[in-house]
Amino acid sequence: MTQTTTRVLEPSDLDAALDILGREPVENAFVTSRVQVAGLDPWRLGGEMWGWYADGELRSLCYAGANLVPVCAEPDAVRAFADRARRTGRRCSSIVGPAEPTRRLWQLLEPSWGPAREVRAHQPLMVIDRPSTTVAADPQVRRIRKNEMDLIMPACVAMFTEEVGVSPMAGDGGLLYQARVAELVAGGRSFARVEDDKIVFKAEIGAATSRACQIQGVWVAPEFRGRGHSETGMAAVVEYALRDVAPVVSLYVNDFNTAARAAYRRVGFREVGAFMSVLF
Repeated sequence: MTQTTTRVLEPSDLDAALDILGREPVENAFVTSRVQVAGLDPWRLGGEMWGWYADGELRSLCYAGANLVPVCAEPDAVRAFADRARRTGRRCSSIVGPAEPTRRLWQLLEPSWGPAREVRAHQPLMVIDRPSTTVAADPQVRRIRKNEMDLIMPACVAMFTEEVGVSPMAGDGGLLYQARVAELVAGGRSFARVEDDKIVFKAEIGAATSRACQIQGVWVAPEFRGRGHSETGMAAVVEYALRDVAPVVSLYVNDFNTAARAAYRRVGFREVGAFMSVLF
């Protein structure tokens, strides 16, 4: 009979956790990037890493921080993670991850954690591993400089509010969100087309590892939409990402955003899976 257990991982478990994360470098880019920078110390990581063991072998993970993220989670592991999450209570603002284990996790948690503010059950995961051959990269898309925070922040807030449905400035006045934007700018991972001191297009390379990175925060100012900026801008960011960050570039997009999905396909992205997000 298989013996299973679940526990909070410790710094000494780092190599084993990285082995699990490495099984799906694209799907796990977000959690892998955090672990590679912060290790498994909860204070530095910004949350706990739960490990599920079967017969003494670490088989699945779940990151429990601002997001609850199942990692390579088989059905028995999902049940164990749901049990632990119910006992600890909801501390996260979302559950997000590969669609199938996230769906199972939410089914188990909804009776005690629900209702959610919104459930996005199918968010296609798309990848590209070479510069676009169909869309010319916008030569005016460039890295945002450290002294341009006042320029980029309003665009970031507008994007977040449109995408998530709430402002990132609520609660702590936006301090954590501004710190994250500043981190991406300082790391050379925030990009935009700027005209007359106004953001036309912007995107960031969020999660980044040596094997895969993830584009996030894609946004075109309303008055510039419908002119192809999302395509030419994305082609430019993909070139930066492939050259400077990782050999595979990914993103996930809401399935109802047909215009964005079509634009990404024109750039050369292809669908390889799906994510799911539960927003509180």
